[in-house]
Amino acid sequence: MILNIHRFCFLNMIMYREKGNTRRLQIGASIFRQQGANTSLNYVTRVLFCGPHFPDSQNFTREYLQDYPMVQVDDIPLENVSAMIGDYDICVVKDFEMNSDVISCAKNMKLIMQFGVGLDGVDINAATKQGIKVAKIPSGETGNAASCAEMAIYLVLALLRKQHHMEIAVKHKRLGEPIGDTLLGKIVFIMGFGNIGVHLAKRLRPFDVKIIATKRSWSDLCIGINGTNYNYDDLVDERGCHDDILKFASKADIVTCCLPMTTETIGTVNNDFISTMKKGALLINIGRGGVLDYEAVYNNLKLGHLGGLGIDVAWTEPFDPLNPILQLPNVIITPHVAAVTQSSFRYMAKVVGDVALQLHAGKMSYIGIEIVN
Repeated sequence: MILNIHRFCFLNMIMYREKGNTRRLQIGASIFRQQGANTSLNYVTRVLFCGPHFPDSQNFTREYLQDYPMVQVDDIPLENVSAMIGDYDICVVKDFEMNSDVISCAKNMKLIMQFGVGLDGVDINAATKQGIKVAKIPSGETGNAASCAEMAIYLVLALLRKQHHMEIAVKHKRLGEPIGDTLLGKIVFIMGFGNIGVHLAKRLRPFDVKIIATKRSWSDLCIGINGTNYNYDDLVDERGCHDDILKFASKADIVTCCLPMTTETIGTVNNDFISTMKKGALLINIGRGGVLDYEAVYNNLKLGHLGGLGIDVAWTEPFDPLNPILQLPNVIITPHVAAVTQSSFRYMAKVVGDVALQLHAGKMSYIGIEIVN
């Protein structure tokens, strides 16, 4: 009888959640508690967050699920994942490399997912062979893409206004220096016009810039933002495909890289690419670190061909703060925080929590995520 009460109340909670009725959801949870269900006799769905980085991902998920004892959220050190992953139903990888060896230990795993969109660290084929679904959280509605677009603009403005030099001027009580530059009239190349690129273009428009962009394929209407479809011509002045990246790089004052990390995009921004850029042009990367060739970027910064580098993602993470590239005055790095905002993280925590509840209820499809295998 206890088991039946537990299942009845839990299914009611899921129904209420899907209807968005918070008050009735709380009542359903209250009934579950009042009936005195013995959770030790019921299956607990276990969610594993890998490693200590991006801590608010697990913190917000725990907070969201605090009234649901049938779901347990844990985070463990990266070095312990292989030994402990066999006890979990869902794994949120974050920046952990989920290779075939680790996946082979995941005997009870139903779902591997990213707290965001990047799945470059997951061996999707190995997961598929083991019958494990792999998923990402699409960035368009979570606030992730908007947050990343804002970070790109922050990095651009910080380089144009010479943030490091301004800090030195303040320290030495010097006014009126350094002389910076403005976005007005600049040509901005958005390389990879997905969700982030669309949000970036929308936010760049008021700066009176010319926007050029490349994308592997273009449809009639661009990705919807908050339920609204935009004509590409409203956001982009010139469009091209991947084969046009060198031509577009030669036109741009600012190149913003929004590409995902794949076998095809590794090292896209190499010496050939940078050598075609205008002398003094700025390079921004909010995609993945490996899309940029480190040696090419470092050498062109030292030679003065690149006017500045702004990155939120690095070649290895956490990045060595003593790395020579960070000693250059025209380099700004942020600690992979482009998408780390209250709005995006709370939204994605809700998605993870809802998926865990759906899995616990025995549902075979999940709301809010995109299965890739």
